[in-house]
Parts: sequence; C-alpha cells; structure tokens
Amino acid sequence: MMAKLAQIFKIKELRDKILFILGVLVVYRLLAAIPLPGVDFNQLQRFFDSNQLFGLLNVFSGGGLSNISIVLLGVAPYITASIIMQLLTTIVPQLEQMYKEEGEAGRQKFNMITRWLTVPFAMLQSFGMISLLKSQQVITTVSAFDTIAIVTTATAGTVLLMWIGELITEKGIGNGVSILIFAGIASGLPTTATRFLADFDSTKVFTYIVFLLIALITVAGVIMINEAQRNIPVAYAKRVRGDKTYGGNSSVTHLPLRVNQAGVIPIIFAVSLILVPGMVASFLMQSSHANVAHIAGQVNALFQNQLFYGALYFTLVVLFTYFYTAVVFDPVKISDNLQKQGGYVPGIRPGNSTAQHLYFIINRITLAGALFLGAVAVLPIAVQNMTGIQSLALGGTSILIVVAVVLDMVKHIQSQITMRNYDGF
Repeated sequence: MMAKLAQIFKIKELRDKILFILGVLVVYRLLAAIPLPGVDFNQLQRFFDSNQLFGLLNVFSGGGLSNISIVLLGVAPYITASIIMQLLTTIVPQLEQMYKEEGEAGRQKFNMITRWLTVPFAMLQSFGMISLLKSQQVITTVSAFDTIAIVTTATAGTVLLMWIGELITEKGIGNGVSILIFAGIASGLPTTATRFLADFDSTKVFTYIVFLLIALITVAGVIMINEAQRNIPVAYAKRVRGDKTYGGNSSVTHLPLRVNQAGVIPIIFAVSLILVPGMVASFLMQSSHANVAHIAGQVNALFQNQLFYGALYFTLVVLFTYFYTAVVFDPVKISDNLQKQGGYVPGIRPGNSTAQHLYFIINRITLAGALFLGAVAVLPIAVQNMTGIQSLALGGTSILIVVAVVLDMVKHIQSQITMRNYDGF
C-alpha cells in the first residue's frame, strides 16, 4: 500500500492531478461553509430532524443543504438535467443519434445542452427550496429583492460546482460530480462521530457491535456487487489473410456483463421522484385554502410514514434499475457488432438469437443488482428500527456512493500508473 502511494507521488503528472483535485475540493468545502443570509439554524436543525426526505437530498447536494450555504443545491440540478436528457434519448431519435452515433462531437453537443438545461432547473429548484424554507421559518428574509438575490446566488453556486466537476473529470482520475458528492458525504463524518460520542450509552454496547457488523457486511456487499460480472464466452470465426489464419476455436474471449450496470443512478432517479411530493406537500401545507392544506398535510404524513416511504423507495429503485439498464445496454447493437467482427456466442446463432440470449441473461443478473440496490436504499430505515438509535444512521446510499467512487478512482489511478510503466519499459 505504502509502495503504491510512493509510486503515485513519484509520477509528477499524476501527483499534480491529485493535488489539483484536493485543492479544488478544499475550495468546494469552503463554499459549502458560507451560509446564505437570514438563516435560523436552530429552526433548520428541527426541520431536518422532522423530515427524513431532506436528509437524502442533503446527500446529493454534497452537504450544502444542511447549513443553507451558497451551494445549497450542490450538483442536484445538473443531475436532474442529466436524468431528463437520458430519458429524452429514448423518446427523441435525434438526441439518441447525437449521443450514440455522432462520436465525441455528438457527446460534446449533448453535454452542452445538459449544461444549459441545468440553469433553469437550478433557478426553479432554488426558488422552490427557498419558498419552502421560508414557510418553515428557516429563512427569515422575505422581501422580493432578497429572494431574487438568494435564487441568483444558489444558481451561480450550482453552475460553479458543475464547472468544478468537469474540471475534475478532465484530470482523468474519476467522475467529477461523483467526487463532489463523495466529498460532501465524507465531510459529514466528523459531525456524525461527534453526535455518536455525545449520545453514547454504555448499556447498548451489543447494539453498537451489531451496527458495526451490519456496516461491514454492507460495505463488503457493495464491493462485491459493484465488481460482480457475468462473462459471456465469445468465439471468432477463422479468417485467412495472406498465408496467415486468424481466429478459430483457440480465439475465445469474454463479453463481461456487470450485475450492477446502472451504478448509483437508479437511487438518484428514485430520490429525485420521491422528494417531489413531500416538498410540494410541505409547501402547500401553508396554503390559505383549508382543503388544499388538509390534503397536503395528509400527503406529507403519508410520506413521513416509514413503511410506505420504504416500500415506495424500494420499488422505484428496482424499476429504475431495469429502466436505466435498458437505456445503457443494447443487446441488438452488441449482437450486430459481434457479427460484423466475426464473433459469436458458442451454441447461439448470430444476429437476433444472440440479442435475445443477451437480453435474457441481462434481465436475470439485473434482478440481483436491482434487489441489492433497493435493499441498500432502505437500509437506514431498517437499521434505525432495529437498533432504536437515531444517532446511528447507516446511510446505504452514502456507502454505495463512497465505495463506488473510491473503486472508480483506484481503477483510474492504477490504469495511469500502468500506462506510465509501459512508457518506461
């Protein structure tokens, strides 16, 4: 381990990239510590304690929402814009062609549209969030000028974080948006540890041991599912070029199909949807119309019900796992590419039969990935009900993001080290 770290810092280019990313993350955390004006932090803490949905939103805002900072939305609007653009690729053929068939230029154009779409989403989400926080007496400034200033600041904060995320991505160490979310989660660990020590009860040592075991099993499970894949054997027909023969029975490779093709995206999709009814209901509860306020109160109470919330959350994660896998994995295209290259799955006819075979396999292994993601999503509810300790919040979603980001960064760093070793050779 120490030898690897030493090797990383011996390579100047790689060292500079890592130091740049660390410096950018420091700037990000400084921005997340600058609060917006007129915030009542005592009321804010009570609001978060009484509304578990905003705890999830705080994860995807990178922790900026917990103290209503100038980057309170984090990269959530950018994620929302990305989700909508991904959905539109299945509806609008021009977007699908731009993203999948026009190469790097098409993807750059697609990403530019996503960036522009982020701005109105940031404005809408910041206005809705500020209006909700005002209705809960978390923000005490009420003038129109103050509202416009806060919305403009929050939107600018989101655009700045989007730019920072892309700068990180360009360094080739990992996905910038995921690293920002990871930094927000990691920054909350000292607060969690402090709260745990303050609430420590020596009579519940066995409960703490059980919690630790669940945490270790969860981390091991996340690593296993993230790395698990089903290898489909692919053989290549013999090809004769000049006096040489290529392919044949000895030329057998594998097509790896990951159990979790969608990563953490289904949880992000589910969170984006499940937060909307609760946010709207919390806002409408302040309505002057008695019927509207009553219905909004019932909806808010329904989403505060842990059994209903957990069941809906689990179902949405499973459904979105299948949906996103269908978006990113195209068995017909893979089958066509194999056929063009002279490849085939042994025992399966090329063409449509191969596509159906791949579709059958991906559906079966996706079930395991979907159920696992759903279980990880509702893990905090289950653990808190089992232990009865509110200060111990085993965030399954947070663990999934942290483990996935760390594994991705390790792979990128290892690939860059390997590339430089080959250059040296």
